[in-house]
Amino acid sequence: MTVDEVANYLNRPKSWVYANWREAGIPFRRVGQALRCRPKDLEAWVDRQAA
Repeated sequence: MTVDEVANYLNRPKSWVYANWREAGIPFRRVGQALRCRPKDLEAWVDRQAA
């Protein structure tokens, strides 16, 4: 997933995702210059946030 897709999924602005992904622990990986996240990793992260 791209940063835009993650922002839409989390219902947050893209700027929030960029500013907080490390602190929040969103499971991004760098692919070249871009950040990418696997859908299953993001779902697991969201599940951990709700617990």
